[in-house]
Order: sequence, then structure tokens, then C-alpha cells
Amino acid sequence: MGTMETGGGAGQSLTHDEVRALLPHRYPFLLVDRVKEWETGQRLVAIKNVTINEPFFEGHFPERPIMPGVLILEALAQAGCVLSLKSAPAGGRPMVYLTGVDGAKFRKPVVPGDQLRLEVVVLKKRPPFWKMQGKAYVESDMVCEVEMTAMVTEEQAEGVKRSP
Repeated sequence: MGTMETGGGAGQSLTHDEVRALLPHRYPFLLVDRVKEWETGQRLVAIKNVTINEPFFEGHFPERPIMPGVLILEALAQAGCVLSLKSAPAGGRPMVYLTGVDGAKFRKPVVPGDQLRLEVVVLKKRPPFWKMQGKAYVESDMVCEVEMTAMVTEEQAEGVKRSP
């Protein structure tokens, strides 16, 4: 899911550049354009603008482009990653790994021109594990819902072997 330096705060928005500074993902796999609001350790609302220029539309499906459901899940996971990174104590380099996806449901197709509103709420936090509920909306219509689990750990230095 992601790594980077963190910071405190709540209710603030994050620009695209600030999201890029948090997540290691880059185009075409960075699926969070900006954060509208967040509360430390509680919830986050982010935006993904879906454009016809997305590379996946070339093959999914050329005659009727639809955003793949797994990429909607990935966008929700990245939003959850931003929330967990912004909620982590200052200092260190936390790494977030997606460890589970449960009960994913897709309600309506997402097409070019749609704006996905990604809402993530923390259900339970027992370090290093986080359980979150994610919902994606286009306008007032829910298009996807899922429960996700993630593990937040400190990044390992390169070249350091982990014990089995």
C-alpha cells in the first residue's frame, strides 16, 4: 500500500502533490488524486477523477470503457494507506501492506468522466493491524463497498534480511 514521512492533523485537505509525497505509487497506478478531509485514526474522504486517458480503458473495454473493479478496490486501499500514514506518529518510515479484502461488492459501473469519492472509516485498530471499511461513490450512488485489513510496520532498511 505505501510508505513515507507522516504528520498529524485533522480535517485538512491534501493536494495531489501532498498525496504523492505520502504514497510510493506513481502514474498509472496512483489512484488517489486528492484528499478532501480526514480525521486522524478515524476516517478519510478522497477523490479519484476517472478520465478516458486511463491506460486500462484501452482493454477494459474499448467499445464500452468500464473501470476495473480491482482498481476501485486499489483506490480505496490507497485512501486507507493515506489515512494510516497520516495517523502514524511523527518520525520513522511506516510501511503499509494490504493483508485482506472481505465482502467486496460492486454496485454500478464506473466510466470515464466519473468522479469517485473514496470514503474510508477505521473499524478496529490493534497495532500493527487496521481494519477499515471502504465505500466508493459516484455522486450519491455507492458503486463499491469493501472491508479491508492492513498491517502498518516500520520500513526495513535495504539489504537487511528478515528472520523467518
